[in-house]
Amino acid sequence: MGGGGFASQPENPALELYILAQARRRNPSVCFVGTATGDAPTYVAKFYAAFAKLRCWPTHLPLFERTPKLEETILAQDVIYVGGGNTKSMLGVWREWQLPKLLRQAWNRGTVLAGISAGAICWFETGVTDSWAGRLAPLRCLGWLPGACCPHYDGEVERRPATREMVARGVLPETLALEDGAAAHFVDGKLLRIVTARPNAGGYRVRREGRKFVETPLAVMRLG
Repeated sequence: MGGGGFASQPENPALELYILAQARRRNPSVCFVGTATGDAPTYVAKFYAAFAKLRCWPTHLPLFERTPKLEETILAQDVIYVGGGNTKSMLGVWREWQLPKLLRQAWNRGTVLAGISAGAICWFETGVTDSWAGRLAPLRCLGWLPGACCPHYDGEVERRPATREMVARGVLPETLALEDGAAAHFVDGKLLRIVTARPNAGGYRVRREGRKFVETPLAVMRLG
């Protein structure tokens, strides 16, 4: 998800409902991973406030307090929902806890992996991030999905021009750019569709052609 979701649009649960619909059970267990904000209590509280209203069993995974048994917790989930924040710091903590290995096991068993902003770009080879102060920059991520991803493509003014410029210079590979309210659904590593929870939100492929960028809008499916 490029942006939106329960934290900023609690009145519109369309993206969350779409995620739950992909789970293998009717009443799925959903685990929120808020590492990118240091498990911020307000973010965790918003997660519970939103998902307590939906047909699911919500829980969260703390990595900055007393951490539960990770293998037992992760492999018991039907959905993993990763929150936004500082992607570089999040991945650093994950790697220290060897969490990527467990997330990969869960994915291979049929767990839905989802996330917003940092929780969206982390699955790709490269993400466009503001983890550092100053200009946006590419960040090496988990590499489970091909190419690069940029969230907030219309929600933060510098995102679009920075992504175009980095693609044109060859700093970024072909990039999937997602606007706030839009989400990309991948199955077996391949893009199935773009869904959107608000009017005019969409996704784009940004690729290099010569020394220029080419931006192509992708077909979208409106939710709700």
